[in-house]
Amino acid sequence: MKLKKMLALGLAASMVLSLPVAVSADEGGVPGYVDITLGEDYTDLTATIKFIHHKTDREEDGTMASLIAAFNEVYPNITVETEGVTDYAEDSLLRLSTGDWGDIMFIPAVDKADLPTYFVPYGTVEEMNEVVNFADAWACDGNCYGIGYMANAQGLVYNKKVFADAGITELPKTPDEFIAALQAIKDNTDAIPLYTNYAAGWTMGAWDAYIGIVSNGDDTYMNQKFVHDPAPFEDHGDGTGAYAVYKILYDAVANGLIEDDYTTTDWEGCKGMINRGEIGCMALGSWAYIQMVQAGENGDDIAYMPFPITVDGTQYASVGPDYNFAINVNSSDDNKTAAMVFIKWMTEESGWCCDIEGGYPVSKTQDTPASYEAFNGCTLLSDVAAIEGEESFLNDMNSESELSFNAGGNAKVQQIVEAAFTGSESFDDIMADWTTAWNDAQESLGIEVAE
Repeated sequence: MKLKKMLALGLAASMVLSLPVAVSADEGGVPGYVDITLGEDYTDLTATIKFIHHKTDREEDGTMASLIAAFNEVYPNITVETEGVTDYAEDSLLRLSTGDWGDIMFIPAVDKADLPTYFVPYGTVEEMNEVVNFADAWACDGNCYGIGYMANAQGLVYNKKVFADAGITELPKTPDEFIAALQAIKDNTDAIPLYTNYAAGWTMGAWDAYIGIVSNGDDTYMNQKFVHDPAPFEDHGDGTGAYAVYKILYDAVANGLIEDDYTTTDWEGCKGMINRGEIGCMALGSWAYIQMVQAGENGDDIAYMPFPITVDGTQYASVGPDYNFAINVNSSDDNKTAAMVFIKWMTEESGWCCDIEGGYPVSKTQDTPASYEAFNGCTLLSDVAAIEGEESFLNDMNSESELSFNAGGNAKVQQIVEAAFTGSESFDDIMADWTTAWNDAQESLGIEVAE
């Protein structure tokens, strides 16, 4: 039995099911998100809350401490303790199973149907849609349980000067154009055309983010149709779909358009490398843009571009939240209230999302950063939530198939690099293996397959 399935069973057995409802501030109890007026409500509340997260870099560089200090200028009696967790994806699930994690966490890979078991709702999706983007990203029974600390567009971070030096005058919009651009970088510059970031492992998961909206223009595909698709990895023959996404990586490796030794890539080192013009581009969410800008003296050379797939003449970009804030359902009412205040301040007042991380806005009071300029000609969409009653299907399929799309399935993407580099397996054979695993999981789980 897979780890996440074991954890889900353990969590369901060990925690008492609770269906809390957000209550407006004037009725007492825990206020809803929209009921709080920052700077006016709860300024005299005294509480100590703990927040665990994955942003270890923001712990180390003092950003988190600075944000909390600014928060305490308005809310001096709310003490916020923070902990950056290195292996957050797995460690947070383990902590969730014990209940020993504090008051605020970033939601790990749990089934949406289980959200009321662990977390406090901010309010209904309908009312939260008025104040934040992506209110339905972590929703159950019409309630919103997660608010993104930032949001991402899914594309490629690249060095404008490298592209210009290679003679690339227009950003590529199709797989063929992209491979040709990488070849031009190899032929005309000393830069590594596409840096895989293979060795870090987790970075390879970026490729999974392109297989829905980006590759097919369908905002209902990822959460509603993917699990029912009998052939999600087939070649459409037109440079679209999941096949085309992963084929770009395979072809780039097979054609020698990556680093000389993929096993020695350096995540921290690559930031300075692309800043200095030693790398052409990398497949990473837009969250990475600001890190590359700040990694050296050439930040103006760094830009972010849409992923090179065009569907019926249109490029699409998937925009959605990164990790989402959530509040522990088992915390005291005072701590739940303090957590709600802190999250609202972080979302609307701190500047963490756009000013510090360069993210796409979560709060609807914020403007879109200039770093998304290249997306002006794209259609930006967010994945529509799963059909009611099917909220757990994707997690179940990911676990049963062991492919784990957008859920830590980095090994399967690393396999593409290995096979292309060594010639040990053709790309079509890899896709056939994935299809078999997917179909077997559908049958095992009794998931209806679309005709």
